[in-house]
Amino acid sequence: MQRVMLKSKIHRARVTDADLDYEGSLTIDRTLLELADILPYEQVKVYNVSTGARFDTYAIAGPAGAGDFCLNGAAARLGARGDTIIIATYAQMEDAEAARYQPRVVLLDGHNRPRPVTKAVAAGGSHA
Repeated sequence: MQRVMLKSKIHRARVTDADLDYEGSLTIDRTLLELADILPYEQVKVYNVSTGARFDTYAIAGPAGAGDFCLNGAAARLGARGDTIIIATYAQMEDAEAARYQPRVVLLDGHNRPRPVTKAVAAGGSHA
């Protein structure tokens, strides 16, 4: 059986801009994309913690080290500068692989700087 598992997550990013006139996508700091193992043009799911909006788009790389998270095109209607968002990607895998798989999780501080890369918190585990 195939399961859809969390592959990557960037947790609690702050939206730095929204550009309605851009053709679409989510611009993400290139360094953070690499830390999270997200490729440019890879599909991402975005969860807006501030508004509750949830949507799919694709990632594009922004300048490394800038901390940019820009909602582009139609996505610009689903968030605003300062909103807190979570970006996630998922992968299909067989049961055996899923049982031992650990997603890449990048936790951010309030300035979109990475805290240490960690493994996912197991159910019932501590979030500290």
